[in-house]
Amino acid sequence: MHKIQEIIEQITRLEKELALEIQKKEAEFYYHIKGKKVYFEETTRKYHKTILVSIHKYLWNASMLNILTVPVIWLCLVPGVFLDLAASVYQLICFQVYKIPKVKRRDYIIIDRHALEYLNAIEKLNCVYCGYFNGLIAYVQEIAARTEQYWCPIKHARKIRTLHSRYNMFFDYGDATTYRKNIEKVRRDFSKLS
Repeated sequence: MHKIQEIIEQITRLEKELALEIQKKEAEFYYHIKGKKVYFEETTRKYHKTILVSIHKYLWNASMLNILTVPVIWLCLVPGVFLDLAASVYQLICFQVYKIPKVKRRDYIIIDRHALEYLNAIEKLNCVYCGYFNGLIAYVQEIAARTEQYWCPIKHARKIRTLHSRYNMFFDYGDATTYRKNIEKVRRDFSKLS
């Protein structure tokens, strides 16, 4: 158990280090963030406009198969919006009952790439779509992770592909004694939220 906790702490440190490296890109690409808005230096904005690909040229160079899949992609928006609404209502009601801290949707669904001036309108719309869906999945995963911590904080016996934010607090598979002894403590421990 000690080794696992050590690895988790190392991963957390590396994630923080990665975030700092990403922030260094602000200086490299001449922008800064104020609140939720991104500001590029004027010379950078002008340069971005010079490399913009027109919609006409963009569509002309697009694969016909890519164009034909557009309705399928956009049809996914219907269940996505329903999932967003259902997850938000779920946590609004249930998390209050379970006394679980609510997940802040705005921390997960980040839509900002549409402001890049080197993207044409279609590329901007695609970026809004992807930012919404990937953020939505992360938002729903965090709601599910907190729910799982409350109801069933037990690690899986088989290897899982990705670990969510609460998994490190879960009991080892088969450790019945620790589970029974500490279930209420783990069920209520939301002190280390990301």
